[in-house]
Formats: sequence, C-alpha cells, structure tokens
Amino acid sequence: MAVYCWGNTAHGELGLGGIEDEQVKLPLKMDWSHAVDVAQASCGTSHTLFLTKEGRMYACGNNDHGQLGHETDTLPNKRPQMLTSLENYVITHISCGTAHSLALTNWGQVFSWGSNAVGQLGQDTENGRQPVPRTIKAIGAKHVVQIASGQYHCLALTNSGELYAWGSNSYGQLGIGTTNDKVPVPTLVQSLAGVPIAFIACGGNHSFAISKSGAIFGWGKNTFGQLGLNDLNSRCYPAQLRTLRSLGVRYISCGDDFSVFLTTEGGVFTCGAGTFGQLGHGSYSNEILPRMVFELMGSKITQVACGRRHTLAFVPSRGKIYGFGLSGVGQLGIGVVGNYSTPQIVRGPWILSLSLEMGTELARIGTDETVELDLMSAVETIFKSLACMNGSLLLPNDEHYCCTSKHPGVDVSAAEQTFDQIRKIERESIRQLIRDSIESELLGALTHSPADVETLRIYLLLPLYHEFINPKHYQKLHSPFSQSVLKLAKNAYDIVVQWWANQSKEYFERMVENFKSVVLYIINFKFPRVVGTDTKQDLRYDAHLVTMLDIIAILYWVNHQKRTQKLPYEQFHINEIDDLLDIRQDYIRWTTDTKGVTFSLCNYPFIFNAAAKMLLLQTDQAMQMYQAMHSAATVNVLSMLCSPAASVASQYIVLNVTRENIVQDTIRELSHYAATDLKKPIKIKFCGEEAEDAGGVRKEFFMLLLRDILDPKYGMFKSFEDSHAIWFTEDYFDSDDSMFALIGILCGLAIYNFTIIALPFPLALYKKLLGEEVDMRDLQDLAPTVARSMQSILDYDQQDMEEVFDLSFTTTRDYFGELQTIPLKPNGENIRLNQSNKQEFVKLYIEYVFHKSVEKSFRQFHAGFMRVCGGRVLKLFKAHELMSVVVGNEEYDWMALEENTEYKNGYTCSDQTIRWFWEIFHELPLEEKKKFLLFLTGCDRIPIMGMKAIKIFIQPTPDDKFLPVAHTCFNLLDLPQYQTKEKLKYKLLQAIQQTQGFSLV
Repeated sequence: MAVYCWGNTAHGELGLGGIEDEQVKLPLKMDWSHAVDVAQASCGTSHTLFLTKEGRMYACGNNDHGQLGHETDTLPNKRPQMLTSLENYVITHISCGTAHSLALTNWGQVFSWGSNAVGQLGQDTENGRQPVPRTIKAIGAKHVVQIASGQYHCLALTNSGELYAWGSNSYGQLGIGTTNDKVPVPTLVQSLAGVPIAFIACGGNHSFAISKSGAIFGWGKNTFGQLGLNDLNSRCYPAQLRTLRSLGVRYISCGDDFSVFLTTEGGVFTCGAGTFGQLGHGSYSNEILPRMVFELMGSKITQVACGRRHTLAFVPSRGKIYGFGLSGVGQLGIGVVGNYSTPQIVRGPWILSLSLEMGTELARIGTDETVELDLMSAVETIFKSLACMNGSLLLPNDEHYCCTSKHPGVDVSAAEQTFDQIRKIERESIRQLIRDSIESELLGALTHSPADVETLRIYLLLPLYHEFINPKHYQKLHSPFSQSVLKLAKNAYDIVVQWWANQSKEYFERMVENFKSVVLYIINFKFPRVVGTDTKQDLRYDAHLVTMLDIIAILYWVNHQKRTQKLPYEQFHINEIDDLLDIRQDYIRWTTDTKGVTFSLCNYPFIFNAAAKMLLLQTDQAMQMYQAMHSAATVNVLSMLCSPAASVASQYIVLNVTRENIVQDTIRELSHYAATDLKKPIKIKFCGEEAEDAGGVRKEFFMLLLRDILDPKYGMFKSFEDSHAIWFTEDYFDSDDSMFALIGILCGLAIYNFTIIALPFPLALYKKLLGEEVDMRDLQDLAPTVARSMQSILDYDQQDMEEVFDLSFTTTRDYFGELQTIPLKPNGENIRLNQSNKQEFVKLYIEYVFHKSVEKSFRQFHAGFMRVCGGRVLKLFKAHELMSVVVGNEEYDWMALEENTEYKNGYTCSDQTIRWFWEIFHELPLEEKKKFLLFLTGCDRIPIMGMKAIKIFIQPTPDDKFLPVAHTCFNLLDLPQYQTKEKLKYKLLQAIQQTQGFSLV
C-alpha cells in the first residue's frame, strides 16, 4: 500500500516535507516509512491524521491549536510524527474538525484534543486549547463504535445505539432541539431513540444518520439545501429524507455546505451548494433535493470523500478516482487549478489492477453495446502491464502482505472467478484486445531475474486465462510463457514451482491438460499422417514441442515431489502418442544416442501409457534378441554348413527340464549360456512331454519353477501373513548365491518374454530395481502391523514418549532360535527414542528392513536381473508399471474379455452354445473366473495393458461327452456343442479344476 497526497500544503498538512511549492496539483507518493501501513487518513482545514493498521496514530500540518496532539510544539510538522501519548492504545478510528481531532480506541473510548473554542472537545472545560489527547469523561462509561466531526461539532454512536452530540449548535447541527453557540458536554439525541443507526456523518454545520434498513435522517444547517429536504430551512431535530429511502444509501460524506450519498449499487447522489461544481452535475447551481450524478452512471462507485468544496469518487473496477468541484490549490489532483462541475479523472501515479468487478462488467457487455473508452483503456493498460497484473486479485484485508515462497498473496478463488468472467466476454473487440495485450506486451516483459517475489504472481494468474485451453495460440502464448519459466533464476524458479505445488487439484490438473493438448496439437500440425495411409510420421526436433515437454516435465516433478494432493501418474500420459508417431524409431535413436544430445520422446517417459511402454519394451526385446540371434548366426556360420540343426538351436535359449527337479535343472541349463545369450527367445522342453512351446509351456514353466523356488524348504524368503507378500530372508546362509541370481534372471526373462509370473514381492522390490525411494507406504504393503506401530510413534506428541514406548535405536531378529539385537545406527542401543529423534528412528528402521538386512541377497538378485534387463528401456518405467509387467494385475474387465474373443471353425458369437457359455461365465464367482483364466491362458492375472491384451479363441468339437479342452499355448478353447446349459456349466466347472500339465490335443 502507498499514500498519495495532493492539494494545499502551506502548513505541511500533506506530510511531504519541506517542498517549495505550497500547491501540489498532481498526486505525489509520500516518501514515509510507515505509508505502507496506513489504514485511514483524516483531514482538517490545515492538519492531517494517519492511522496504521496496528492502531498507531501519526499527525502533521498546522498545530496552532494543538490539533496534532504532540506533547511539545518543537516537533517538525511537515512530516507525520507519532502521537506518543496514545502509543499504549489501539486506535480504530480517527476524525478531524477544522482545528480539533478525535480518536476512538478498540475499547470504545474517545480521545479529543486541539481547539475547544465552542466545546467541540466535549471536555466541559473553559480551556480554549487542549494540545494533549484526553478521554471524554462524559461518555467514558459508554462503548463508542463510531465518531464523526464537522467544522466545530462532533457525533458519537455507542454499541447500544445511542447517539451523542456536542460542540457548536448554532444551526441545530447537534439535533437536540435547540440552537446554541456552545454545548460542551456530549448530549443524547433523544429524538432518534430506538432507531437502529448503522452510520453517522458530519458536514461543516450539518449532520446525518443512516439506519440499518436505509432510513436517512438529517439535521443542522440547510441554507443551501444540503439536507436534501426540498427546502432551505435549517433543522434542529433529525428529519427523514424520504426521497432516498428506497435507494439503499449506505454511506454519506459531506463538505461544508453540500452532501454526497452513496448507494449499495454504487450510485452517487448530491445536494446542497454547487457554486464550485462540487455536486458534479455539470452546472454551478445549488440543489435542494439529492440528484444522481449522471456522469458517473455505468461506473460502480465504492467510496466517496468530500473536502470543504470538492468531491472525490473511486471506481475500483477501473482503478480510477474522479474529482469535481474547487481546485484552487490543486485539490482535485488533475494537474490544473480552477473549478470543475463534472467528474475529472485524477491523474495519479497509482497503478490499475484487474478485479472481479471489472471482469463481471466486461462479461455483461453485449456484442453490439457501446463500450466506454476509459474502460477499454483500462483493460489495455492492465493486460499489457506486468506491474498491474502482479498487483491484481490480491487477498483482502491486507492478507497479501509479506509475500513469500509459501504465501503469494493472490486470492486464487477470486482470480479463478475473474478469469471465468473474462472467458464469458462476448464482445470480440475486448477479447482480441486482451489477447493481443498479453501476447504482444505482457509476456515480453517477463524477465529471468525478477526484482522481487511479488513480480512472480503473474505465473499464478496467467495459467487461469482461458486461451491457455486453446492450443492453436501456442507460439504466442504457451511457448513464451513456458520459456520464461524455464529461464527463471533458481530462487525465482523455486518460488514459482512451490506456488504451483500449493494450488488446488483442479488448478494443477488444468495446467497439465492445457500443455498436453499443445503437445498433441504440435504433433498433429507438424507431423501429420500421410493422407490415405496408416504410415506414422518420424519425429523431428521442434523447439516449441521441446519447450512444452520441458514444462510438462516440471509439472510432473512438482506433482510427485512437492504436492501433497498428487495427480495420478496416468494424468500425464498422452494416450494418442503412439498412434501419431513412430515411437519405435524414436526409441532406437534414443538407445544409440550415448551422449544424450538427440531430441527424443523417451527423455519424457511420463507421457507414455502402458500400451506405449509395452510397445517400446517389445522394440527393445526385438532389438536385443535380433542382435543375440544375429551374433549366434555369425559365429556359427561354419558350423551351419556341417550341422544346420546346431545353428538353429543356438539362436534360442532352450531349457530341457523335468517337473520333478525343475530348480536344479534350470540352474544347470542356464549355466550353459552367457549373459548375451539371455537376450535370445526362450523355449522350454519338459522331458517326456510332447507339447511344443508356443507360449503356454513357457507360462507353466515359470509358474512351477517359482512355486518350487519360493518353497520354505530353501529358506530364501520369509512371508508376511497380514500382506501375503514375501521378502528376502536376513540370514540366508547358503554359500551358493546363485539361487538369488536365478530368481533375478527369471524375473528378467519373464519381462523379455512377456510372460506374467506369480512373484509375490511388494512394490518395494521394483522401487529398488529402478532406484526409487522406499518409504512408509512400502512398509505398509509388506508388514501392515509393523507400519501401524511406526506410525503411532510418529503420531505421538506427548513429552513422556521415552516412558511410554521405552525403545532404543535397535531392532531384534530371530537368529536360528536365538533373539538378536541389531543397532539401527552406531551405539544405537544407548540412544533412547524421544520426540526429537522419532523421525530418524522410523527412517532407519525402514532402511534396515528394505536395504541393510537384505543387502547381500538383493545384490545377487539385482545382478541376475540386470544380466537380462540391463538396457535403457527400464528407465521408461515407474516401479508400479514394472511390477505390472512382471506379475500382471487384477484389474479385470470380463466384458472386455468377451468382446475381444474370436470364434473359429463354425462358431459365431450368436450361437446358442456361445450365448450359454458367456451367461454361465459372467455368473461365476471371481475365484472361478480366475481359475478359467488360468486354465485357458496359464495365468490368472492380466497384462499391464489390461484385459484387451488377452485374446482368446473358441472353436467347436462335436462330441459333448468330453470336457472343454484348453490349448494353453494358443489361448484356444475346444468347447463341445452341449445340448443344455446345465451340462455346459457342469463340464466347464470340471475342466477348469485341471490347470496343470500340457499335452498335444
């Protein structure tokens, strides 16, 4: 906030210091350290009072009558000086008369000082001058809520609704029924008893009161018609202005001999003396009835203020002040002297700002309606000015002060409403003006190293502008905005991203979606498909596209690192990307770019959905397998001439195993292959069985092998009953670590051969593989009971924590029947758990469970896994996605399974047998449906891409004495043409219990 002053300063009443000119014709900003704290100012004839929001008072100007309230006359009076006599009080309101002053405290006490020539101080003393503030004892027992001063008289309203008046009463301005030169003691205005008064005001020698429901009472001098009673007779009793009763007047300000009324709708009415043009009607005539100032129509006035012979009116929606009346010493602030009978714009140095009122006003303008030039000018100025925008839509009641990285000071709710109104603007000229102003001036004013944190508010406001939804403006709007963010100096950048992180889910989601839409627009525009073909374009570098992806990358990081209310990972996917571009070629370029200098979508993996990532995984698999097979073919080229069978076999990993000894057989078979061979396709041969491995045998191999290797007899893993998950055993003592490496290899082989395996590890395993941080949520997944105990430690906030929990920095384990104590940090057994170290304790415990206790076994697992999956492709995956690739998921969509099914050799979807089959299937409980999936496909979980990735085939067989038969290798079901629905159900339920073993059918 700043204080601006203009007008006469002969006595220093403007507080500007010792300036030579006694007339200030244009508003000047006060160079005063407390100006930013000013909440109210009040002016007498030649002195001024200032009140800060902390309740401190300052005064400057003429002090001939002691009206400044200073305890000494030696203080300079051309700069505001604090009233030390009132520094122990919290002042809530101030008021000035011609040469006296009033102050109201938060306790309802009234202090007065200055001239007391006609009893205006209410002190009942003969002293004509009182330089030090004193309480008015006569109303000391009352709780005063409002005060007002005329030239020589005062009013005070109490919280019980009583109105007191004192001082000069020569025109009846006290409203007590008599006319006296002097009434030195506050006297009750009895004629208004029972009226619920909401507001009081004083003119030079007249007074007003407004009731809660808008009744207006006036009394005192009326020789110019300033009471608005349609005559020139003064009143010593309050008289009601019935002509204004229905207009909703909520505020009155008065000059010497005129009055200004402000309605709730923002209308202004004036009456009284108009000799100097102070009524604003375009003439210099007096008015005995309140008359609307038509020149201000169409502008919602929220504040009015009167000097002795001039008026000011404020229009917040346009950030403008209008003045009219006497400007003999520059009091209108328009730069020239003279009298002006119509409103003139005060040419102040204050900045315009955007407001909800302005947005609403703009939205109401019809397509063919005439627009005021000053409104268009204000719109253009605001949307071109960085300063105006950064000063717009701030929190009310000075809550926007102390702007910091955590407190931008912007009223985001009001900003959203305002920009929503701007979105509704129908007048194209206004819409175009706003867009051109932002694009041509505002965005160009953004700098990489702003002067102050307040200048960063633009980065909160602009994303609310509705044109961000329209991607076609990306070159002039989205791209310049994003480049400015990316170029910000570190401190400024950190503040902006923190502000974004603190916004609502709706705000943040809108930003993400807007920039995603621009990425799609650029791709469609710059890399369109070849007309008449399905050929996808090859991606090329585009500066705007890179900028958009970089800004989405920032939002992605903010979402997962800074926000408490996170958007799901899937929110950042651009699902159409693999339909529009050849992302396989993009991936190949990315893998060959060892220096990381080539532009690639793979540098932004968060935009890929599950289908796209699986496509890239397939691409990587094809590349790796091709290279491995090609190498084998090259090495064996001479052998191929002698023994063709050997060369064919060398292009695959062929594992010959038995069901009875599957673990040892697998270890033996894998030992024959080098790490490079593990990239080859895998084929399984069960000894003594005829099934050719077209996928189904491989599925069963993984299932049987893992079931055996996870058997407790090996002691490699421990299971957790409350989560059904397994984790590495702390004390596995087998000297042969190949078992852990084997599981790592199998996990990698499952990924590279697109085979889902039932590996009941928690998400933490995949986080560790990808280098993601493990936290409390992972402990909850593995050991919910333990996690609840840890959370209770974190939640406990009493000081008796040591006694209640009685823990040290240790944990225990069962070491072959013996209970061992393990320190979580050096000397942990001597460090007690307390409030100051509980966070560290929980963190160390989680680190022990997931890292330290399993360091050796996980290292071997990791080595085995990386022998197969050591390529760059894993950098594209998040832990939960990699987990779904390995173990699948249970997000079943059984209707999708039916819709995706194909029928062969005579069956169609409309056949009676098929209709019965699906009716029976959909009626089955979940566990039976999962058994069917296992029976037919070899796995009861579904791939990361969902049920649509599973395609099953159904063909008829003639003899209904047999059970349905599954060709698991091909996801093919032989379904006999049963004669009844009941028989079909009976046979199907029998068949799906038989889910192990493969044979040729």
